[in-house]
Amino acid sequence: MKRLFDIVLSLIALAVFFPFGLLISLVIVCDTRGHVFYKQTRVGRHNKDFQLYKFRTMYKDSDHGSLITVGAADARITRSGLFLRKYKIDEFPQFLNILKGEMSIVGPRPEVRKYVDLYTPEQLKVLSVRPGLTDYASIRYVNENALLAASENPEQTYIQEIMPDKLALNLKYIEDQSLWTDTKIILQTFAAIIHRDK
Repeated sequence: MKRLFDIVLSLIALAVFFPFGLLISLVIVCDTRGHVFYKQTRVGRHNKDFQLYKFRTMYKDSDHGSLITVGAADARITRSGLFLRKYKIDEFPQFLNILKGEMSIVGPRPEVRKYVDLYTPEQLKVLSVRPGLTDYASIRYVNENALLAASENPEQTYIQEIMPDKLALNLKYIEDQSLWTDTKIILQTFAAIIHRDK
């Protein structure tokens, strides 16, 4: 049932978003040189790697440094990228990952291998389900970039404070997952994005 839920909502989202996607693609191309889409290897269900899709929000070849981004304070992010990231629009291409069966709409956000290698055996349980486009952690840390920008050591703050809390929320979700829970998380995600500056 969850898989059918994911497919139907993804098809609707892609159909509705398609005209806006064309406009966003044009803005990205006019803003900076490089591809419209960005692919990054993330860790999915059963600890298997997959290619996650996003709209490109950083300058070409600027992803070879830190894996942590700090919002407006990060010089690698383009002008259009700041807007796309602020409202999570850069994540929309992941509906394609959902259709491919690599992700769900709701589930633990997929992490890069570097940080998954730091998980404890208990935390590795988050890899027992498909990763998601949104989750409880996405709502709580809707302003994560701002938190990291305020830190003297963003990566240390992420590893020692933010990541463990995210994983605890993900484990909570796995124990209580249902279509009703997914629906609540989707609605709460929209609300968090809309009201983040208020």
